[in-house]
Amino acid sequence: MTVGNGVTTMSGSVSGSVSPTEQYRSTQAVVDLSAIEANVRALKKAVGSALYCAVVKANGYGHGAVQCAQAAIRGGATHLAVALVEEGIELRASGIDVPIIVLSEAPRGSETAIATHNLTATVYSERAIDGQSAMAAMVGVVTPVHLKIDTGMNRVGCAPSDAVALAKRIAAAPNVLHVGTFTHMAVADAVDRPETNQQLARFNACLENMRAAGVDPGIVHAANSAAAIAHPRARYDMVRCGVAIYGQDPDGGLPAGDHGVPLRPVLAIVSAVSHVKILAAGERVSYGLTAGVEVDSVVATIPIGYADGLFRNWSAVGGQVLIGGARRPIIGRVTMDQIVVDCGPEADPLSAVAVGDEVVLLGSQGEETISIWEMATKLDTISYEISCALSNRVPRVYING
Repeated sequence: MTVGNGVTTMSGSVSGSVSPTEQYRSTQAVVDLSAIEANVRALKKAVGSALYCAVVKANGYGHGAVQCAQAAIRGGATHLAVALVEEGIELRASGIDVPIIVLSEAPRGSETAIATHNLTATVYSERAIDGQSAMAAMVGVVTPVHLKIDTGMNRVGCAPSDAVALAKRIAAAPNVLHVGTFTHMAVADAVDRPETNQQLARFNACLENMRAAGVDPGIVHAANSAAAIAHPRARYDMVRCGVAIYGQDPDGGLPAGDHGVPLRPVLAIVSAVSHVKILAAGERVSYGLTAGVEVDSVVATIPIGYADGLFRNWSAVGGQVLIGGARRPIIGRVTMDQIVVDCGPEADPLSAVAVGDEVVLLGSQGEETISIWEMATKLDTISYEISCALSNRVPRVYING
């Protein structure tokens, strides 16, 4: 398949780009929607009868929220989850009608929007319960809510000791309906850590206390991607998978195949050579002239930089790209719009490159692959940050591979 300025990317059919404006860049993020569908199906098979909530916050982890949500639903997702009210509204505006959970208490003033757009609110305080109840009554609807319990993440959620009282308050409040109860796992990706079992024990105790008090907790859920894959006890009535949808093993610590969950990579980042020159031995490149070549060498300029989400220190930690099926090191500092790549000695026929040649920064070319976890490991971060860092000026091109 050819996308954009003659750039050959992954095989498949193009289904569109995020931006309605014309695109002239060779730098593109290619998102395989069929891989998202396949990943959701594989995860659903692994978790059995549990409902499946696809987490598409942060613009679908940088991949495009609407397109990824639609693909996840085609794969069998019954619910979606976002971080912001605005993210939920965007999904509703696209015609998506499945339940959409806003995963934290919404800011004051957004309760009306939640009610109007039929979003599912998360609550863990009296203020949020009362505020959502009042605004739902004003709009004339009943807003579904999930109660979040903090069992050890220590970020947001009510204390376990407050869960029953808050659940009773929801039950007594008009125009809100308690449809779910959940918690969030802090270290599920580290399979040997004892805290996961401790969190589940606290959560189970809360659920028992709620039921003993005559409160129906609704849909019970706790498992993020890591817990859904590695901790069957955490699956309950529903799992919330985010990073695994996008073909990324949580924190790199859970080789999915070892758990019978084959995940397909979703994202590729491609560009094309924009300029080629011969750099004389001893010459240095880019801001600060921090790196150069020892022999007369072919160097290529690629139109991607930190304004696109490529980390500024990528070259300093051994960053590479693929050109002609071979790994080529980035030399010199990553700049806002461009990088420079050492393609090898001028005398070496294998160093030949030309303007327009495909460049793969993430993904496969020939027999070589640069994975998102290779990038994350070298940058001392996690895969989530790599995809979320992609800026809006990088066109997303959607394929069904």
